[in-house]
Amino acid sequence: MTVNKGLEAKKAYKESKRKKVLVIISFLLILLIAVVVSVSLGAASPGFAEAARVIIARVFPFLGIDPGSKLAQVVILDLRLPRVLMAILAGAGLAASGATIQGVLRNPLVSSYTLGISAAAGFGSALALVFGIGVLSLYGVVGSYVVIANAFLFSLLATVLVYGIARVRGTTRETLILAGVAIGFLFSAMLSLIQYVVPNVIFWLMGGLDSASWEGVLIVFPIVLVTTILMVQQSWNINVMSMGEEVATSLGVSYKRILNITMVLETLATASIISFTGVIGFVDLISPHIARMLIGSDHRFLIPFSALVGALILLCSDTVARLVLRPVELPVGIVTSLLGVPFFIYILVNRRRQLWR
Repeated sequence: MTVNKGLEAKKAYKESKRKKVLVIISFLLILLIAVVVSVSLGAASPGFAEAARVIIARVFPFLGIDPGSKLAQVVILDLRLPRVLMAILAGAGLAASGATIQGVLRNPLVSSYTLGISAAAGFGSALALVFGIGVLSLYGVVGSYVVIANAFLFSLLATVLVYGIARVRGTTRETLILAGVAIGFLFSAMLSLIQYVVPNVIFWLMGGLDSASWEGVLIVFPIVLVTTILMVQQSWNINVMSMGEEVATSLGVSYKRILNITMVLETLATASIISFTGVIGFVDLISPHIARMLIGSDHRFLIPFSALVGALILLCSDTVARLVLRPVELPVGIVTSLLGVPFFIYILVNRRRQLWR
């Protein structure tokens, strides 16, 4: 009897795993289709078929496919494709970070935005972009690296402040979240001060992908890739922590060590993304929830699938932002906020949030 139950459980697990893999593959195909659709829409649109031909000819040159007109190649490869890839990287990095930190803190409302990391990264980036104030600039370094370094250092500062405040009352999940909210308001206020002094910075603060370039993609790609892989490597520990801090400790999982690791990874990923896109909210909040609804809470699948969902959401949001008021472009942060606020309210009123306690 016990053997039969064990075989049934093993079979059920394999079936569940197979379904999760199929869902992930399906969303990956949807994302690939969305890429081609996105690059084919907009001003000087080359059309879906021509856009697909240009991309395939560049990715698989050995096929000998005619890439089409020079104009189509310039529009797609130099203008559209870097923007699309930056949307994918930004969405994936933010969503993976959100899924990880929600799992560690066991709270569905936690994100880099609510913990103050996004606001701090935005403030550091704004200092470098508007006033040229940066640590690396003191050593003669210029360009994107100064912005990234500033964003990371101020995000790290926000993390240290959150820890410091939380330790006054004991480093618990609740105190960390409340301290993060307070620090987020602090850096948001300082961002508003910069906006008051230099009104033009408001467009960057709303979040946008209009300035995406191949240089930015090549800088952000390895950071997002490495941090996401390292987050996935912590997935088993996060699964254990979801059963409670006491259970995790009894199984040899150090809550504070995993929290420190994941916070640093989230800080690095968020800072590098915000340096090039501005502050984009809600992607890291809603993507993990959509992923969790579809494949469950096993972080071995949840973190990479959340990254895939986040990439798709941000890519579609940016496409809508480009087209809805054409020829004027909306900041993508407005679109993600319009999507995220109703979802945020849904999470608040949904009774299933009690399962996180």
